[in-house]
This record gives sequence, C-alpha cells and structure tokens, in this order.
Amino acid sequence: MRAYDIILKKRNGMVLTNEEFEYMITGCVNGTIPDYQTAAFLMAVYFQHLTSEETYILTELMRYSGDTVDLSQIEGITVDKHSTGGVGDKTTLILGPMVAACGAKVAKLSGRALGHTGGTIDKLESIPGFRTDIEMKQWIKQVNTIGFALAGQTANLVPGDKKLYALRDVTATVDEPSLIASSIMSKKLAGGADAFVLDVKVGSGAFMQNLNEAKQLAQIMVDIAKKADKEAVAILTNMDEPLGNKVGNALEVIEAIETLQEKGPQDLTQLCLILGKHMLKFALSIELEEAEQMLKEAISSGKAFDKMREFVKAQKGDISFLQKPYQILQNKGIYELKSEKDGYIGKVNTQMVGIAANLLGAGREEKEDAIDYYVGFDFIKKTGDKICKGDIMVKVFYNDEHKLNDAVSTLQNAITMTDLDGVEKKPLIFDIIS
Repeated sequence: MRAYDIILKKRNGMVLTNEEFEYMITGCVNGTIPDYQTAAFLMAVYFQHLTSEETYILTELMRYSGDTVDLSQIEGITVDKHSTGGVGDKTTLILGPMVAACGAKVAKLSGRALGHTGGTIDKLESIPGFRTDIEMKQWIKQVNTIGFALAGQTANLVPGDKKLYALRDVTATVDEPSLIASSIMSKKLAGGADAFVLDVKVGSGAFMQNLNEAKQLAQIMVDIAKKADKEAVAILTNMDEPLGNKVGNALEVIEAIETLQEKGPQDLTQLCLILGKHMLKFALSIELEEAEQMLKEAISSGKAFDKMREFVKAQKGDISFLQKPYQILQNKGIYELKSEKDGYIGKVNTQMVGIAANLLGAGREEKEDAIDYYVGFDFIKKTGDKICKGDIMVKVFYNDEHKLNDAVSTLQNAITMTDLDGVEKKPLIFDIIS
C-alpha cells in the first residue's frame, strides 16, 4: 500500500477503505508518511469530501490514536457539552454547576483559547489558585462526589487530530465539514462521556458563518455519535453578537457567577436553560419541560451557585472571590467607548470584537503566548438598542495603554450604527438537530 495511490484514489472521488484510512492516519502520526503527502491527502478530501462512513472511520482512527478516557467508574450517565467556539461564550461555567445541582454527572475536558474565541481553561484559571491539571482519578472522584469536574485535555489525547489539524491550519483545508466534525467528535468520544449536547455557533463570530453549512456540520456530528452508540443533539445558536455582555477571561467568570445568582443577561440565561435541559434529558431520562423547571429551581434556590462554590473549592480556587467577584479585576484603567451620534446599534461584527479582545491581551495567537486574564469588554449596549450621542456603548478594561488604541479602533469598526428604528435581531436558536 502506498500513500500516493490513496491520495490519487481520493483525488478522483473514490471511496476509501478502512485499511487505506488507517494506513494514512497511522503514517501521519508516526511520521512514516511525510507532511507533504498528508497535506495533499487533506486537499483531496477538501475538494472531494468524505462519505458518512468515511467520516466515521476517520473519527474512530483519530479517537484511538492516543489515550482514551474510561468513565465507567462514574455512577449514572455522563453528559458533556461542546461549543464550536464563539465570543463571550461562558456557558460551560454556568451549565456545569447548574446541571450538577440537578443531579446529573458532567465530566468535562476543555481547551485553551486560540485565535479570536475564548478558552474555558483560561477563564477558570483567572480565579486565584484554580487548578485544571488534576489527575484522572481525582477528576472521576470529583464527578462522583459533586457532579462536575473540569480538566485540561491530556497531551496524548487524539494526537492524530493534533497532527492533522496543524497541517489543515497551514494548507487552507480547515473549513471542510467532515474534517471539522471528525476533529471535534474524535476528542468528544475519546473523552468518554455517554451523551453530548453540541452548541454549533453560527454568525460573524463563529467558525461557521453560513446557516446551511452549520446545519450540515451539526448533522454530521450527530450521525457520528449515533454510529458510536452515543446520544447527541446539536443546537444551532446565534453568534452574530457576543453572548451576554462581557468578553474577557475574568469578566466572563464574573458574568457566569451573576447568571447563577439570577442576575445574568437574558440571552445568556436563556441559552443555558436550553442547553441545560437537553443535558438533563440525556442524563436523567426526563422530558425537556421537567428538566427546564429543575434548572430554574436550581438557580432560584441557590443550589446552582452553591454547586459552583463546591466546584471551585474542589479545584483549589479561592472561593472568597465568588462573593465579591469584581475584586479579582486588576486593571490599570477602564476606557469608555461612547457614541458619536444618535441612532441605533445595527450590527456587531463579533469576530472583530474577538480580535479587539486579543489586541488587549485577552487571547493568544500561538499556544505558548501569555494572556492577560483581566482585560476585556463590557457591552452596555447591544444590537437594536437606541443610542444617544455621548452614551457609553462599551467599557474597555485594559492594562497596557499601548495596546488600548488598536483595540478600541478595532472595536469601533466592529460596531455599525444606523438611523433606522426596529433593527431586526436574529433568533437565539436557529435549529435543533437530533
């Protein structure tokens, strides 16, 4: 068997066998197939695409290319939530405690930020002392005792995907639906959960900016889960403006705490209820209506916030921060971005908001980059809101004045004003695929 023949076969639109995929992926991971041939293979896939069966074969090969997690010691059905990435998306910080407070088991492996979207690990590590490098035994014990634990992905989890993604990133083959789906689901399946709620973001701040393409991706991921004998639902959600009001690591933790105390923004609260009730449906085998009522009661009674305290304490975080969360902010200044005219906010380019946050220091372009936990934005006004000249639109939390000007300039360009009343806001939920 030769890589050349496999590349040629896929280039000509033919269906590959399990053995041919195994030869390519194994050779890519162990280095027996050179990068230039793997890159050629990826480009052939990009133009010819993969069948449903080919996509599943690729997913399974990457899933078992390294370590896998055994959650059989956890009592009950374990459920995981995955987001395809957005700006201001702090739902995991809310859903974990909220769902666990209802009796479900959430075993979560998360990543760090890269590019314009935030990473859950970075957000949690803005809490003084918080640890995400917990051992697997402790992680499983914590899920059994308090219902929720979150750790960083191990270095040897799906190395096949890491190698392929690095090549996709430099060969313009990232945005092929089957490759995206197999990348995401190989990590989810390797993480060992029984069921998955997939939050597929759509819009200017999302990886998928086209609704039809997002639906295609969602369907592929749900199909992969079904083939792997797992339960899954994909919920297509709006990312044409930041989720909630706050963007930035510590600021998003603060907003998550406020949401668990019934003081969060409406869009964020609504989305967490929608995602959470699907998680509970899988975990507890109950109807969605009952699940939603349980979640609302967990928040109103304070049980969800108490679970957040348990979670932070278990992972060595400073729980005093939860009572006065704003005390964590260590900013040199707050810049107020004000409107220069009367009107309405017509549109927010969310990707540019994410880029502006990176310019402040909130994100990273390379995995080794250091980030500033305490910078970011607080949106006082959002799409459709009426604005008078001089009104504050966004508060910018900064530490480096040299970075401030570029960030503010990018932020200004991200916000489009209009004279027209009644700006049509896109729905929070576009579709649900199960």
